[in-house]
Amino acid sequence: MAVRIVRLGSPRLKGEGTRIGTVRRPPRGVPKSEFATQDWYDVWFPNLAPSADTLKLGQTAQTSAQWQAFVRKYRAEMAMPDAGHALQLLATLSRHSDFSVGCYCEDEARCHRSILRELLIEQGAVLK
Repeated sequence: MAVRIVRLGSPRLKGEGTRIGTVRRPPRGVPKSEFATQDWYDVWFPNLAPSADTLKLGQTAQTSAQWQAFVRKYRAEMAMPDAGHALQLLATLSRHSDFSVGCYCEDEARCHRSILRELLIEQGAVLK
């Protein structure tokens, strides 16, 4: 049992389980009825997505210092009670079932899912 960190829209891996989209907005131009069949996500969970302002900070980061500013701001958002409870829930579920969480970004190193991976590990999640 474990959680995987994935790129939404990529082909599903065997045993991946339920795919959770931790994104601010649904995929553009895709009917809601096709989100799962097109490998975007089964469940939309924007609670763990960066706020709109924080997302812009990450998307426009061109230097290491700018990226670190995004990381600090996103981590601060994830330290809020609702996000913290969601992280604890996913960490606990990862010990009992298979599922995945993800975002659209091509490069995980410059995506909030890289920080989400760290946050889940810090909460004791089991990752694949």
